[in-house]
Amino acid sequence: MKKELKRESEADIEAYLRDRVREVLHGRAYKWVSPGNNGVPDRMVCLPGGRVVFAELKAPGKQPRPGQTARHRELRGMGFRVEVLDSKAAVDAFIEELRGAQP
Repeated sequence: MKKELKRESEADIEAYLRDRVREVLHGRAYKWVSPGNNGVPDRMVCLPGGRVVFAELKAPGKQPRPGQTARHRELRGMGFRVEVLDSKAAVDAFIEELRGAQP
């Protein structure tokens, strides 16, 4: 009998990001909730050296809603980096990229 693979949920990916940022980058991935400001990214990733990157977490294959996309565009327009991550593999690639850019 074939074993069924568990699909990654958004919550699984978000917890994985939080843990990997702490373990690998020695930073924090704070849950970001901004009352009255719909569409803000899920996590504010704060890294040593004063760097901040915003992360929107999605279940595999899911896309941000229009309000989220508008908020991402607004943040990018102010010079912030916003990443949409929909798998643990995407988190791993994000972590490796940030690790390579550490001062």
